[in-house]
Amino acid sequence: MRFVTSVDGPATPPPPPVDSAPTGWPATQTGPYPVVESDRFTRFVVRLHERSPRWVVPLAAVGCVAAGIGYTMLSDPTRSAPDAAPTCLLKLTTGLDCPGCGGTRAMWYVLHADLPAAARHHFLLVFAMPFLAYLFVAWAGRQAFGWRLPELRISPKMIGGFLAAWLAFSVVRNLPWAPFTALYV
Repeated sequence: MRFVTSVDGPATPPPPPVDSAPTGWPATQTGPYPVVESDRFTRFVVRLHERSPRWVVPLAAVGCVAAGIGYTMLSDPTRSAPDAAPTCLLKLTTGLDCPGCGGTRAMWYVLHADLPAAARHHFLLVFAMPFLAYLFVAWAGRQAFGWRLPELRISPKMIGGFLAAWLAFSVVRNLPWAPFTALYV
């Protein structure tokens, strides 16, 4: 063992190496945790991601949005049977409108250019839709084509304010008094 001698005091042993492996672990280990070997599926996904063109992920996202729009257009959520059970678990169990209740109907009305009816079913979704669409176009354009659209800067305070407004809207739409019963969906 080697000792370090200082001018001011007695000889002291050197400190132990910082990234030494715990007892029983391989000596090649560089940190306190063992290196996990990736499985075949993970290696396949990583290899696929490295080889795919940069426009594939935005195209897949557009496909998911198109599938949702197609479902909304085909299902016509505005014409459900009067005795049909709600499909929302919260509404089924408590009878209360959840924060997302009316969103599919609002989207159906937006797709049919009836904004007042859409806002009646879910005002915050209609309000947020142009912002979400712009954020998606800016992200997809940057990913697929390298476009640099002006950034829409959304601060954490704005997100918190929007979430607080959404929570307040969710509570107010369930109140049983006269002005608020118009918000039932």
